[in-house]
Amino acid sequence: MALTDYIENKPILRTERLTLRQLHSYDIPALKEWMPDKIMYTYWGMPAGKTDKNPELLFEKVNKNTKSFHWGIALNENDKVIGEAWIYLIENNCMAKTALRMAPLYQNQGLGTEVMKVVIDFCFTHTELQRIWTDVDIRNIGSWKVLEKCGFTKEGMIRQGKMVNTWCDYYIYGLLKTDIKL
Repeated sequence: MALTDYIENKPILRTERLTLRQLHSYDIPALKEWMPDKIMYTYWGMPAGKTDKNPELLFEKVNKNTKSFHWGIALNENDKVIGEAWIYLIENNCMAKTALRMAPLYQNQGLGTEVMKVVIDFCFTHTELQRIWTDVDIRNIGSWKVLEKCGFTKEGMIRQGKMVNTWCDYYIYGLLKTDIKL
C-alpha cells in the first residue's frame, strides 16, 4: 500500500500490550490525566499548549485528510489512552519525522520501545517510506535510549539549536528501511 491509501482511513496498530488508534472524544478524561502535566513538556521543545491543557479542544476542529499519522496509544487491558505517536512532515513520500510521548506513569516500562517498533514496522512494511528521523533533547536520555533500541542511528548533534520552540542541544536520529530486517 501507499501513503495515499491511508489519507481517509488511518490504520490501527497493535502490540502485545498496546493499541495505536485514532483519538476519540471519549478519551478526554484519560487525556486530562497526563496532557496538562508540566513534566510532559520538560524535553518536548515547547510548553503545554491550549489543546494540551484542554484536550476537549482536539475534537472541536474538523480533521483534515492528510498523509500524516497521529495515533493515541491505548492500553489493551482497558483502552485507556496513555500517550501519542506521530508520523508527520512527510517529504516526497520517502522521508518522515516521528514523535512519541507517554504519560509519566507509564514511562520506563518498555512501552515506548514497543510503540516505536510497531510504527517502524508499519512505515517500512505498509508504506513507501524509506527514512524515518527525529530530534531529541540530549538531556532526554529515556527517549534516545528508545530510539537506539529500535535501531535508529545518532546522526549528529545540533548545539544550541531551535527544537520546536526551545533553544537547546539536541541529537538527530535516523533510521533507513535498509537498516532493518523486515
